[in-house]
Amino acid sequence: MNEAIAALVRRHDPDRFLTALFASPGRRDALLTLYAFNHELARAREVASEPPLALIRLQWWREVVEGEPKRHEVASPLSEAIAAGALKSSDLLPIIEAREAEAYGDFDTLADWRAWLLAGAGGLAVAAASALGAPEPELLRPFGAAYGVAGLARTAGMLAARGTCLLPRDLLAQHDLSPEAFVDDPVSAPALRALADVVREGQALLADAARIPVVRTAVAAALPAVLARRDLARWPSVAVPRRLGDRLAVVLAGVSGRILPRN
Repeated sequence: MNEAIAALVRRHDPDRFLTALFASPGRRDALLTLYAFNHELARAREVASEPPLALIRLQWWREVVEGEPKRHEVASPLSEAIAAGALKSSDLLPIIEAREAEAYGDFDTLADWRAWLLAGAGGLAVAAASALGAPEPELLRPFGAAYGVAGLARTAGMLAARGTCLLPRDLLAQHDLSPEAFVDDPVSAPALRALADVVREGQALLADAARIPVVRTAVAAALPAVLARRDLARWPSVAVPRRLGDRLAVVLAGVSGRILPRN
């Protein structure tokens, strides 16, 4: 195992670090490298003061994925994984495109917002399943998108504190809100009602995912949906940091291979 990559993911993405432990040892490095790459893409928006600066950072990662070697603690192993065929450029580029859309965070419609989630968080699950050698990685898209919705519900307040709202304008308008009004008071009654709608979107994705059988090789890629289900079920009471029950639920699902209860 690449210890530096593993330490980075464990520190910055402990949920996916835990789920990656259920990957086969021969595939685990590629999966952790994928998650480290995803963290770097997320940082592009977090550390940039303006969207164009985030796009510059994302372009740097696009060049890496397209084959330009760069010396960096994540870029170097990422390039090696792509060269070895452990990760596929065709899986990674759509994730970058979703992060480019996120840099502006201005989604006019719920359809636009859903498409962003399915491409970004959903695309990460597809790339993870592909890295694990799953025969139909595309089936994992709703699992990842549901985790993305749960993460958004958990962190909406923190994003608002940074002046960011990633909710679609038409959904906000149903509650007489604009993105600016949501950022000003993310715990107001209208804001909480808008977030409740978001939670229902995540639950709908989980319902879709529950109908999909997960092959053993793809279990590690699907496991974040276990945490999504728990987060969405108890929203707006969210556990930060994770509680023991969350970790035990992932372990049980990882060992049994049963990710979500069947509808």
